[in-house]
Amino acid sequence: MDWLGRVEGIRRWSRGGERAPHKPLLLLLALGRLQHDGDGPLRFTDIEADLGHLLREFGPPRATSPGYPFHHLTNDGLWVVTTENGEGSPGPGLTDLRRSGAAGRLDPEFARSLATDPHLLAQVVRVLLDANFPPSLHAEICAAAGLDLEAAELASTTAPLPARRARSAEFRRDVLLAYEYRCSFCGYDGLLRNTAVGIDAAHVRWWAFDGPDTVANGLALCSLHHKLFDKGVLGLDEQHRVTVSAHFIGRSPSARTIVLDLLGHPMLGPQPGFDPLDPTHVTWHRQQVFQLPARQEAGA
Repeated sequence: MDWLGRVEGIRRWSRGGERAPHKPLLLLLALGRLQHDGDGPLRFTDIEADLGHLLREFGPPRATSPGYPFHHLTNDGLWVVTTENGEGSPGPGLTDLRRSGAAGRLDPEFARSLATDPHLLAQVVRVLLDANFPPSLHAEICAAAGLDLEAAELASTTAPLPARRARSAEFRRDVLLAYEYRCSFCGYDGLLRNTAVGIDAAHVRWWAFDGPDTVANGLALCSLHHKLFDKGVLGLDEQHRVTVSAHFIGRSPSARTIVLDLLGHPMLGPQPGFDPLDPTHVTWHRQQVFQLPARQEAGA
């Protein structure tokens, strides 16, 4: 069985580029439990809170019930759900899942393959992460799912993945040059022996969701603002002014200086001769990543 192909082929609801990583997040959680506790049934009521946390932290801005992936992942040949009566999944409703004692587990053949192939777990994790999230979030997602990322990466070094869409090696170089090696939000431009340090080339529309490796889809951001941009704490409005999520709370002077004081500031654009940001990518980020509502400027 081509388990990697089956994982890559997970059916996800999509419309107009909307993110729906609900099934991948459940699968990552199940793999984390498998890695540490072995192959056993996962009662819905036992993982409901953890799955809900993953969906809130790494899912799309719209609210999603953990019952949705718990039920619908059964359609992809990777996940099996039974109830206390021995029946299949009662549906995605939370009340039905709780009352029926619904429990899910990895498909037995899939679990056996993971147990006998020491590299398959690492490969599956990499496929799920690369296909659904930017690299800046990978370690945090694995930690939240209970996955040992270091062990997975170590195993994957001897088990190359099948050829898939490749990232452009020139993206970072081109974006940093366009933005003159400084953060588009705060202006940080640190160098170590004439090499930019702490500056990343960020995709506005995530590469995992067909974001192109072009300057028109890139921002130079310091490492902290890159992470906050990918988490939806920071965003951009139609005039390319920095927005800050109202959900972000920072009481210290450093949090105000580094984050809250950016509200309403125009981003630093690329130097002349380079493509400006494509507004369609900015709109995608605002709709699919930024955690609405946005904070209002004082006096607005």
